[in-house]
Amino acid sequence: MVSESPTFSPLYRQIKSLILQGLESGEWRPGEAIPSEAELATRFNVSQGTVRKAIDEMAAGNLLVRKQGKGTFVASHADPRAFFRFLRLVPIAGGVEQSTSLPLECWRAKAGPEAARVLQLKLADPIIIVRRLLKFSAKPVVVDEIYLPGEVFTGLSLEVLKDWTDSLYSLFETRFGVRMIRAEERIRAVAADRGSAELLGVVEGSPLLSVERVSFTYGDRPVEWRRGLYSTADHYYLNDLG
Repeated sequence: MVSESPTFSPLYRQIKSLILQGLESGEWRPGEAIPSEAELATRFNVSQGTVRKAIDEMAAGNLLVRKQGKGTFVASHADPRAFFRFLRLVPIAGGVEQSTSLPLECWRAKAGPEAARVLQLKLADPIIIVRRLLKFSAKPVVVDEIYLPGEVFTGLSLEVLKDWTDSLYSLFETRFGVRMIRAEERIRAVAADRGSAELLGVVEGSPLLSVERVSFTYGDRPVEWRRGLYSTADHYYLNDLG
């Protein structure tokens, strides 16, 4: 990390950028505490108020987590709260449901034009494609097809996916050092084809939500392209705009 004091405005944004450099380089890993505001203020030769404003913005963006009486920590997908940040399905009947991931396939391929464009790869670069079924209360609700840069996720296999019991993003973070920071989604209504209908246990032609997601890590680098089909017979998609 650079330890020089930034010289142009806004100052707190420059401090935020320096802290982000530390996160991206792995100086502070997911789940670990970062230095105190006083320590960071000394390190960057700025006031604690400037550091606090930078940390406040990063906490609002789910990059850092403040814990009362303990300090400020790097956000992690291992935190149960992170699960509901990226999966917005809520049971119509109310309450909270934990999902179970059932990996179906995992294979290596070469990036076609669309995957190369979305993941900012070169044509024919190595990619990994994962298909999995997501169940809620033992009922299939989501079928996903996930495209990943092959060089980033070297070693990912169907066996690794089946052995992992936590969330997929937690696996990416823990095993491959890739933390999803934000995602962009496109949602539209589609009719279930024969294959998705069989997997989701619905009638062919039933209405489904098609959710296409691109997830980004530090540096706004796309590292996942996901296309999912959601059955909303017992669930709805919740988006909190507050």
